Amino acid sequence: MDLSDIPTEDQWEVILSSAFKIEELGYESIWVYDHFHTVPTPTQDPTYECWSLMAALSQTTSKVRLGQMCTCNSYRNPAYLTKVASNIDVMSGGRLEYAIGAGWYDQEYNAYGYEYPSAGTRLKMLEESLIIYKKMTTEDEATFKGEYYEINNAINQPKPLQKPHPPLWVCGGGEKVTLKLLAKYGDYGNWDVDIEGFKHKSTILKQHCEDQNRTYDEIGRTLHTNVIIGENQADLDSKLNKISEMTSIPAEMYLNK
Repeated sequence: MDLSDIPTEDQWEVILSSAFKIEELGYESIWVYDHFHTVPTPTQDPTYECWSLMAALSQTTSKVRLGQMCTCNSYRNPAYLTKVASNIDVMSGGRLEYAIGAGWYDQEYNAYGYEYPSAGTRLKMLEESLIIYKKMTTEDEATFKGEYYEINNAINQPKPLQKPHPPLWVCGGGEKVTLKLLAKYGDYGNWDVDIEGFKHKSTILKQHCEDQNRTYDEIGRTLHTNVIIGENQADLDSKLNKISEMTSIPAEMYLNK
C-alpha cells in the first residue's frame, strides 16, 4: 500500500478502510511485510511496523486471516515473537498465519543497529527460532538450548487457539537450507519466482521431504507475485513509472513479466 501522498493524520484510516474492503470483498487473507522503512530503497515514505499492524487488524477485522510476508527472524527474540504471535492468534479468534524467514536487507539491519551475520549463520538462527516456536506453542514449560537462542521452562499462556499452532510458513527459496527447513518444520512455503522457477523449487522441496521422511503433499506451496492495476492506461503508466523509480527496475521489465 502506497501511503506517500496521504497526510499522516489520515493514513491509519486509509489502512483500516482498506482492510475492511478486503474483508468485505471476500478475500481470504491480508498480508503485510516486515520492514522498518521502504524497500529496496530507503525513503521517507511511511512504513508501519508489522506486528503492531497484526495486533490492530486482529481487532478491526473479523473474518479475514492475517499474515506477514514475511517476518524477519533477526528483528525480534524468537521467544518474545512466539508470545506475541500466540496472543494475536487468541485476540483474532484464531486467524493468524505465522510466516518467517532468515532476513536479507543488510541496509535495514545496519540502519537500526542489528548485527548482520553471514547467510549461513542467519539460517542457523532461523532453525533455532522455528524449534522455539513449535515448543512454546505446544509445551507448558518449554526448554531449548541452542547456539544462538536459549529458553528455560518458558511459559507461554495463553496458547494459540489454532492447534498445534498457527500455520508455520518458512519463507525463502534457498535450495540447500531454506527448503530443507521447510520440509523439516513448515506447513507452507512462499517463493518469489516465475512459473518455471516454482516447478523447480517444488522438485527440490520434494527431494528434501523424502530425505526428512515428510509427506510432500502436507506442505502448501505458494507463489509471490505482484499485480499492478490502473483505472486507465495513464494511471497504469504513472504507477509503473513510480515503482520503476523506487526499484531502479525499468518499467518495461514489469510489463514483460
